[in-house]
Amino acid sequence: MSPVRTVPAESAAASASESPDRRRSAWMAAAQAGDRRAYEKLLADSVALIRAVARRQGVAQDQLDDVVQETLLTVHRVRQTYDPGRSYDAWLGAIAARRAIDSLRRRGRRDSRELHDEFALDNHADADDASAAAENEQRARRLHAAIAALPPGQREAVEQLGLREHSLSEAAELTGRNTGALKVNLHRALKALRERFHGEP
Repeated sequence: MSPVRTVPAESAAASASESPDRRRSAWMAAAQAGDRRAYEKLLADSVALIRAVARRQGVAQDQLDDVVQETLLTVHRVRQTYDPGRSYDAWLGAIAARRAIDSLRRRGRRDSRELHDEFALDNHADADDASAAAENEQRARRLHAAIAALPPGQREAVEQLGLREHSLSEAAELTGRNTGALKVNLHRALKALRERFHGEP
């Protein structure tokens, strides 16, 4: 007696496509094609994932929002490089892990003045609130303009290390600068951006 096949191939495919990772991949593909609503859903849905990655990396609770903001900015800048055939969660997780490590390194070099008191949102929207995605989009546009106004060396460091996700060695080869200069320029650029956005809502 042959076994009865209870799940058609189409249903199995549909079930797989409804997994959170597949859903987010579909949203990103739609966003790449210009679907703003899908992009807003994607950004809002990504916040919890970013926070989870940051926690695993050891980021303190009071620094999580900074990592979320910086990760979403990076996603915004490099979204066209995402391959919809790959796992979105893995792609996002790699970006979030780098931003978390950046945060930990900066925290280790900070003095007693806590920059998160100046830069973090007073009332951070819930991850499922679409308005949070819109705010992140607006903040990303302002920050992009601020990056464009940085001195050339600092802008280059942000673009190569922060936005294009190159390693220090790759960035050094592409720019002709040594890794030490790139790290210093990146640190100064991030400090300048925080100072510029001091007091913004």
